[in-house]
Amino acid sequence: MPLTDVFQGKISHLQILDKDGKADPKLEPKLPQDLLLRMYTYMVLARAFDDKCLKLQRQGRMYTYAPLLGQEAAQIGSAAALEPSDWMFPTYRDNGSYLYRGVPMKDLMVYWMGAEKGFQFPKDQNNYTALIPIATQIPHAVGAAWAAKIKGDKIASIVYFGDGATSEGDFHAGMNFAGVFQVPCVLFCQNNQWAISVPRKKQTASSTIAQKALAYGFNGIQVDGNDVLAVHAVVHEALKKAREGKGPTLIEALTYRMGAHTTADDPTKYRTEEDVKHWQERDPVKRFQTYLKNKGYWNDELEKKTLERVKQEIEKATEAAEVEAAKVNPEEMFQYVYHQITPRLEEQMEEMKEYLKSKG
Repeated sequence: MPLTDVFQGKISHLQILDKDGKADPKLEPKLPQDLLLRMYTYMVLARAFDDKCLKLQRQGRMYTYAPLLGQEAAQIGSAAALEPSDWMFPTYRDNGSYLYRGVPMKDLMVYWMGAEKGFQFPKDQNNYTALIPIATQIPHAVGAAWAAKIKGDKIASIVYFGDGATSEGDFHAGMNFAGVFQVPCVLFCQNNQWAISVPRKKQTASSTIAQKALAYGFNGIQVDGNDVLAVHAVVHEALKKAREGKGPTLIEALTYRMGAHTTADDPTKYRTEEDVKHWQERDPVKRFQTYLKNKGYWNDELEKKTLERVKQEIEKATEAAEVEAAKVNPEEMFQYVYHQITPRLEEQMEEMKEYLKSKG
């Protein structure tokens, strides 16, 4: 789908599907049926995986977890636009993107169960590990893109971050570097309206986050982050533009975090039921399902079979993850901080080993 106008600053916001799943005939992309069904299936998988992880955490079988409920379209739509050779730099909430990119479900669970080796991804996957510090992955992604440009590799990188990250220095440093050196990077902001309990209006006085790109000398675009077709279209075009040597793009995907920031958070203390209901009516999964049904690509029987298959996959992954996580070595928390352990960390590790030994 041609989006030339978007990248000339003529369109500030893109939406293809309305909240009821009806596509704008002027903007509807001609994507193959198998890709549409693949994206929907992974949106269902991401939501079911997320629900299972929440339950595991509440049962004491997993540690603090950051749910993605409500952001399935933003994650799957963007990941589906990537080529295998592109690099992905996610946040701690982007399990949907990881799953789409082929990261084993078991490994993601192992990580959230406290084992560092859960992020030892297959070597043929260009996926960076999720970072807990806010915005620190942005300079990494920009640096990787710059390296690709220097080497002449026709690849791009994409970096995920939230609206809260735009208040961090790493965001601005990364944006400035990306603009100055015109690196092949897509900066993808999932504006889910809240940085823990801090609303978006307290992050910036700008009317949009997308417009911040203009100050750094490259394109910015806002997209309906709950519309998987719009997300895919914009990210696909931005990645193509990047690979062609035409510079970076900042994309602001307007979405909403339906659940808590993490399992240690209580969102009822800082947002209203009316606000949540407003966004529930724009549920990205239901919206896309309606679109597929209207096209004759989906039905209730397929939905039932898919949910059953997804449930079986998740249960199998859970069993394998719990076996793997039980083998966790506490020394890993020291061994994986740097490429080579520092003397101070080695000293701390020895102190821990002595402590554990004294406890039997």
